[in-house]
Amino acid sequence: MTKLAFVFPGQGSQYVGMGKELFDNFNIVKDTFEEASDSLGLDMKKLCFEGPEDILVQTENTQPAILTTSVAFLRVLLSEGVDCSITAGLSLGEYGALVKSKAIKFTDAVKLVKKRGKFMQEAVPLGIGTMAAILGLEREVLVKCLEESKEYGIVEAANFNSPGQIVISGEVKAVEAAIKKISEAGAKKAVLLPVSAPFHSSLLKPAGDNLKIELNNIEIFDPSIPVVSNVTASKLLAKEEIAPALVKQVSSSVLWHDSVKLMLEEEVSTFIEVGPGKALSAFIKKIAKTEGYKANTLNVDDLNSLKSVLNTIK
Repeated sequence: MTKLAFVFPGQGSQYVGMGKELFDNFNIVKDTFEEASDSLGLDMKKLCFEGPEDILVQTENTQPAILTTSVAFLRVLLSEGVDCSITAGLSLGEYGALVKSKAIKFTDAVKLVKKRGKFMQEAVPLGIGTMAAILGLEREVLVKCLEESKEYGIVEAANFNSPGQIVISGEVKAVEAAIKKISEAGAKKAVLLPVSAPFHSSLLKPAGDNLKIELNNIEIFDPSIPVVSNVTASKLLAKEEIAPALVKQVSSSVLWHDSVKLMLEEEVSTFIEVGPGKALSAFIKKIAKTEGYKANTLNVDDLNSLKSVLNTIK
């Protein structure tokens, strides 16, 4: 029996028009968008299908838009008889995984991530922090470069996405100093990212503190299936573990490589990326190859990709 994992994308996967094709073909998608709109008092259909992009890319809009689209696609899969035994998501995507596992209700999750986006944006004034993507450098070498750059300010590893792709985050001067050291250490590429805040760094701790207050106001349940946490790359199995992990996630490194490795070790052989884009599928292929596993990656983003999944799985 093929062991399946559903994985959910994070911020950056959004695009104007996401979800429209499946919206036009499945009532369950229409219902999901309506549910989100009612919960937020926001026209989610208009935001996702029409944008404009400069509104969609605002963090407090992006996060609920991606979550709504992902959960709509998830519900289509489930209605078609496709299910998984373990789940995970990249940063924001972890909320999709928690909805899948029934640990958090969708209406609570969509309100939560809108506030999360707002808190993350407000935690650091514009111009103070930045992020950079580093390609082609070993993790140990990169961590050493970051340590050597801390005399210039806060700079930390934000995302361990896949072998040879790591994102760093922190104060502008420290990130620029780290890029210089990382380039000298032999990185193939080190580029600043067009982001509005230094996500997944300790500068975001105030956002985590605010999120904690909001998490105390919702009901959290024991997950029906294991959810792999970004913060620890281990399985969340009890409701008491969830809120602390989500609070810490805002200002900690996303251990995506390690999370996928855990699922491969758990004998997951097929990963279905549920939501806009294909970034996670690319990461997973690279991780599986590096770790010596065979993994089949599929994604649900439109009608053709859904049909492909159904033809492959059923």
